[in-house]
Amino acid sequence: MDMAQISDTFREEFLLPDLNATARLGKAIAGGLGVGDAVALWGDLGAGKTTLARAILQALGVAEDVPSPTFTIVQNYDTAPPVAHYDLYRIKSAREMQELGFDDALDQGAVLVEWPERAPEVLPPETLHVRLSLGGDGRVAKVTGPGRWAREMESALHV
Repeated sequence: MDMAQISDTFREEFLLPDLNATARLGKAIAGGLGVGDAVALWGDLGAGKTTLARAILQALGVAEDVPSPTFTIVQNYDTAPPVAHYDLYRIKSAREMQELGFDDALDQGAVLVEWPERAPEVLPPETLHVRLSLGGDGRVAKVTGPGRWAREMESALHV
């Protein structure tokens, strides 16, 4: 791993051929989450945004079913740190994010954001971006973010 990734910006591509690979990436992300962290999950319908969000939440100890928050827009989880899982597909403007408690969720824990392109201006500058797409024999995750994520993501690189 390039030392520039550790001190500056982390960039890595992960092949996710199966649910085990997605679970490893989810566990790596979960291991780095702290209060104030945001993870933006980008991708078309069916790209695996909710599947990765489930893997992150399960790695944080959520045992119950993790539904997609498409209709509720936000689901809150009592994890360490607390996590709010947002699906912005149905919002009309970034102003709605205040009503949905986005800033409070960041102040008290971490957030997972599906469809972040609906309100990119609310994402903190230090957001971890995961761009999911279908490719090859599964999915591809292109991950970018602050250099501090390099150490956490190292665990996802090793099976």
